[in-house]
Amino acid sequence: MNPHLNGLQPYPFEKLRKLFADINYDGDQSAINLSIGEPKSPTPAVIQDALAQHVAELAYYPKTQGMPELRQSIAQWLCQRFDLSPESISPEQNILPVNGTREALFAIAQSLVDSSKTDAQVMLPNPFYQIYEGAAILAGAKPCYLDFSVVNNTVPALDSISEESWRQTQLLYLCTPGNPTGEVLPQSVLLQLLDYAHRYDFVIVSDECYSEIYRQDGKPPAGLLAAARAYGDDQYQRCLAFYSLSKRSNAPGLRSGFVAGDAKIINTFLRYRTYHGCSMSNTTQFASIAAWEDEAHVVANRQRYDQSFQQMQVEMRPTTDISIPNAGFYLWLSTPMDDEQFAHALYSQHNVIVLPGKYLGREVAGRNPGAGHVRIALVASPAECQAAAVRINQFIQSLSV
Repeated sequence: MNPHLNGLQPYPFEKLRKLFADINYDGDQSAINLSIGEPKSPTPAVIQDALAQHVAELAYYPKTQGMPELRQSIAQWLCQRFDLSPESISPEQNILPVNGTREALFAIAQSLVDSSKTDAQVMLPNPFYQIYEGAAILAGAKPCYLDFSVVNNTVPALDSISEESWRQTQLLYLCTPGNPTGEVLPQSVLLQLLDYAHRYDFVIVSDECYSEIYRQDGKPPAGLLAAARAYGDDQYQRCLAFYSLSKRSNAPGLRSGFVAGDAKIINTFLRYRTYHGCSMSNTTQFASIAAWEDEAHVVANRQRYDQSFQQMQVEMRPTTDISIPNAGFYLWLSTPMDDEQFAHALYSQHNVIVLPGKYLGREVAGRNPGAGHVRIALVASPAECQAAAVRINQFIQSLSV
């Protein structure tokens, strides 16, 4: 057995099942599960229609690199969304379709980490999406946890990293907009990280799967590739950005996304994936083309999430001053008690499921930055989110009695 498997921690939802093992809710309130970041809105008709029209394509083996038509539609979307130069984004060299970002974010570490170096290190945000940690461990690298909280358009934690630690770093995972906090890294921070990457020779892997879920009255979040262009690098050296249709287009079951950036790294990753055997079906690719070429459903999606956040804010105002994040669909709520106890009691008393924040973080210098929070995924309908907010507000009120 791969000895690195012993270094993996239980997944957050495994911990949640254990936490709730003694609960047998017998009340009359319907269950509202806001623990998992799985969109519940219907998959847009434009995607469903494309799947139906191209189901006969299942009769053919797909290519690992994907169809030229898909890569072209992705290139056009990238240029439009991030104001990139069409000459800098080659559908042939800079783009690779993947089966959702989860498997690709994991696989990229296996492809790029040189585990022959005993001090190999992968930096990742804390709190974080646990795939980053598992990818680092199974690639034979040591995870290095970093607080990427933004203060006055800077990340203060960057100043605390030693030169030796930067030199040991082979790969840096980012998540912007962030899971679970909704934190958006400004372009100034991305430029600073690009400077570190070129100085110390590591690759930046930016998970931007929430990039299209931002507040309607706000600016679209910055992206790594746009930052590279502002840095003066149209070749996107040491840069990889990952995008997905799961969140953007309410299509988590489609398992469709892409990675874009440095052509040399993309070529290396393509070689790895050719052996990995993870090509996307042609049927899915045609549906993905339809999704990337349609923005109307994305705008409607943002409106739904905005409505849910606003309703949560109104309903919980009597007990909690909620700060709506700039992007994403997670509410990172501070708890008036231990976050595990909060989640356990909320479920047992009100049949609302949320995720303890400490499950999404790791203790560094005696502190887990996820502790004292719960992650609330506003993926249910606005009506269900409003109902959940009422129950959470009632629960918090009961704690003060």
